[in-house]
Amino acid sequence: MMLTEETPVPSLALPVEEMKDHLRMGSGFADDGLQDGLIETYLRAALAAIEGRIGKMLFQRRFLWVLECWREEEQALPVSPVSQVMSVTLVDAAGGEVVAAPSTYRLVKDLHRPRLAGKGTALPAIPGDGLVKVVFDAGFGPAWTDIPVDLRQAVLLLAGEYYEHRDDDGAQAAGLPFGVVTLIERWRTVRILGGGKK
Repeated sequence: MMLTEETPVPSLALPVEEMKDHLRMGSGFADDGLQDGLIETYLRAALAAIEGRIGKMLFQRRFLWVLECWREEEQALPVSPVSQVMSVTLVDAAGGEVVAAPSTYRLVKDLHRPRLAGKGTALPAIPGDGLVKVVFDAGFGPAWTDIPVDLRQAVLLLAGEYYEHRDDDGAQAAGLPFGVVTLIERWRTVRILGGGKK
């Protein structure tokens, strides 16, 4: 099973100016534009850390998910929220591909556990010794303001922490700061049986 991000978050979507304002409050940040690349790096690192912790994509983007078998009659998707499934492609042992008709599957939307289900019957059968490729869009939306306010605040706090401690020698406590953990806690998804049925 492998999940690949097909469309990264565009640089223009990142809240670089808002991050500068956030940093200026505590550190007298100079608005000279020289730090923009560094700020973008820390914002991306904070996004990745928070997304990994809560199992949700903040900015909407496209993903390719490859797996060898369905776990259940309904297959839990690896991240959320999922807005649409673009395609389901069945690949046989020789590498031949067949795109499953959209009439054979449906997306069961759920903020925490979106699922792919058969439409009227089981999910399309995966060929023996083959695999399936699922392409889908996940995330709260394409703009920074589409992301819930508490998660936006968590990203700014964590990126600020990374920025302020960029020269840290490793003595800083491991893990996410308490304020960040508090903000993201309600968004965490507990996966049981590796994403199978509850």
